[in-house]
Amino acid sequence: MEFWKEVRRQVLTKELSQRAAMKKYGLGWHTLKKILTYAEPPGYRQSKARRKRKLEPFLPIIHQILEDDRQAPKKQRHTAQRIFDRLRQEHGYPGGLTVVKDAVRFWKQTQQEVFLPLSHPPGEAQVDFGEATIFLAGQETKVALFVLTLPYSGALFLQAFPRECTETFLEGHRRAFEYLGGVPKRISYDNSAIAVIEVGQGRERKLTKEFLRLQSHYLFQEHFCLVRRANEKGHVERLVGFGRRNFLVPVPRVESIEELNQHLRERCIADLAEQPRGKAASKSVLLGEDQTAFLPLPKQSFEARRVEGRTADSQSLVRFDDNDYSVPVAYAHRQVIVVATVEEVRLIYEDRLVATHRRCWERERTFFEPIHYLALLERKPGGIDYARPLENWQLPECFALLRRRLEAVDPQRGTRSYIRVLRLLEKFTRTQLTEAVEYALDIDVIDADSIRTIVEHRADEPAELFPLDGRPHLAHVHVETTDVSSYQALLEEEVTS
Repeated sequence: MEFWKEVRRQVLTKELSQRAAMKKYGLGWHTLKKILTYAEPPGYRQSKARRKRKLEPFLPIIHQILEDDRQAPKKQRHTAQRIFDRLRQEHGYPGGLTVVKDAVRFWKQTQQEVFLPLSHPPGEAQVDFGEATIFLAGQETKVALFVLTLPYSGALFLQAFPRECTETFLEGHRRAFEYLGGVPKRISYDNSAIAVIEVGQGRERKLTKEFLRLQSHYLFQEHFCLVRRANEKGHVERLVGFGRRNFLVPVPRVESIEELNQHLRERCIADLAEQPRGKAASKSVLLGEDQTAFLPLPKQSFEARRVEGRTADSQSLVRFDDNDYSVPVAYAHRQVIVVATVEEVRLIYEDRLVATHRRCWERERTFFEPIHYLALLERKPGGIDYARPLENWQLPECFALLRRRLEAVDPQRGTRSYIRVLRLLEKFTRTQLTEAVEYALDIDVIDADSIRTIVEHRADEPAELFPLDGRPHLAHVHVETTDVSSYQALLEEEVTS
C-alpha cells in the first residue's frame, strides 16, 4: 500500500511524468494505469470462474447424489470423501479430491434456506420442551424442560418435569400463566403428539382432547409450525439452550424436582433485569407491554391431568404408565377411570373416588395400599402373614399386642377378629383407631365390636348449631327458656294435697 500511494502521489501531483514513473519503478503501462485508476490495490479479479475440465462431466452425478441424500437419514448421508470414492470406483473419475470438496461445498451453500425475519407483537408466546441432566438425590437424572418465551419482551419461564407427557405439558402451561399473570393471545408450537393427533395439509391439524380442553379453558389462539419448519418458533428454540447453559450450569444437585423448579423460577425473575439486544428497555419493562395484551386468567383453576380408562386385574391392581396401583378388592375386574396429575393418581369407579396414590415416574413399580386388601383377608385370614400388600406395613405396637391376645383367647377365630379391627381403618384414621385400641387394652375389652363402639364414640362430635338452610318455616319458631322454679311449685301442691 505504501508503494501504491507513493507512485500515485508523484504522478498525479505532476512530480513525475508517467513515462518517468514507469522507468523509475520498472512498471508496465497497464500496471501504472491500474495504480492511477484505483486509490488502493483492487486485488485479483477473475471475470469468470476457471473451467474444471476433469470435473465438469461428473458434476451432474455429484448433484444427483446430494439431492438423493435429502431423503436419507442424516447420519447416513454422503461426505465429500465418500462421493470422491464413488466417482473413482463407479464412474472412473480421473481428478483429485480437493475439487470434489469444493463442488460439494458450493452446492450446499447454494441450497441453504434463507429465512424471513418475523415480527412479534406484544402478547404472543412460544412453547417447547428441552432436556437437561441434574443430580436428583445424588443420582444423575435426565429431566424434561418446559419452556415458554415471549418474543417481544424476551421473558422466559422454565420448569423441570420427570418426563414430557400430557400432564407435564398442561401443568407447564398452568404454572407459566400464573407466573406471567395472564394468558398470551397466541402461542406457537411444534407438531408434538401431545397436542396433535394428525397433521393435515398446510396448517390443518387434528388436535388432542386434552389440548382442546386447555385451549377452551384459557381461550388462547394456537399456531402450529409447518412440518420441519421449527424456525417459525425460533425464539423458544434458542432460549431452550440459553436456559440450559445459564440456569443449569453447573449441573444442579437437588433433593427434589420442586426444589429445582423454585431455583429456575428465581432465575427467570432475575433474568427480567436484562436488556435484550436492540431493545430500549429491560425485559421487565417490556413484559409490562406484553401483559397489557394478555388475556385475563380464568377465575376457575385448571387441573392439569390425563384421564384414561383401565380395568382392575384379579389382584385388584390397575396398570397406568407402566406402574401398578391398588384399589379395594371390591373393584377387582371392574372398569375404573384413572385421573393422573403430576403429583398423584386418582382411581374412580362410576362417580366414586376409590383410591388415591402418589404419582411414580419410574417404571414397573407396584404400589399397594394394605387397607384395600383387608376385606379379602377377612375371608381368607390364613394369608395375613404372607400377603404381599401387608409387607413392611408399620403399625403401632399396640396392634401386635391386640393380635396376640385375640389369638390366645380364641385360637380359631382370633386372627379374623383382629382383621375386623383393622378394617376399621377403612372408616377411621390410624390415630383414632390406635387410641381406641390402646384404651381397649387398658380396660381389657378387646373384641372387635367393643373397639368399634369405642372408636365411634370418640369420633362423635356434638352438633353446636342446627342449620336452618332450606327450612324457612323453622325460623319463626320460638322456644321459651325453661323455668325450673315452676316444677317446685308443682311439688308444693302435691305435698299440700
